[in-house]
Amino acid sequence: MNIHLLSKESSKASVWSGGLTYEYMIYPKTANYADKDFLFRISSATIEEAPSEFTKFKGYYRYLVMLDNCLNIEINKEKRTYEKYEILEFNSDDDVTSYTKGIDFNWMVSEKISQHKLIKTNSEQHYNAQIIILFFLDTTVIKINEKSYHLEPYDLLVVENQEKENIMLDFSNECLVGILGF
Repeated sequence: MNIHLLSKESSKASVWSGGLTYEYMIYPKTANYADKDFLFRISSATIEEAPSEFTKFKGYYRYLVMLDNCLNIEINKEKRTYEKYEILEFNSDDDVTSYTKGIDFNWMVSEKISQHKLIKTNSEQHYNAQIIILFFLDTTVIKINEKSYHLEPYDLLVVENQEKENIMLDFSNECLVGILGF
């Protein structure tokens, strides 16, 4: 099992049409965002223009969570509102327009990956997934199989679990938990 701790400060920023995006991780490491050859990508973006059109990515599924306020959005001409920390799921090839400025968490998953989900939790969880992502919404202590990690808001912890060991996670505060199976 490999555990990677990635802070927002260590992420690289790039420009998208509505603001900046900070890439925490692209997988595999040899993948290139522009080539759209990644299995998944985890980022946080600023939405500085309203309205703004989200970048389309054919062949990807997307999870998006607003970190600082609610989200007023239109997906394929259907208006929706999501509360702060509420999980929005959509096909990355959809027509998406945001009418809200703010900061988001963004997880793009290739359609090649059959098993994936994102939840918000602060309770003990047990997983045997190949990859577990943990995005922290507040200062948090997390125990992974009894080993403690102290994390700051918007830190990302990625657990690579190729042997599919049973992993117990125990949180002191809410966080976003994503699981992947290939």
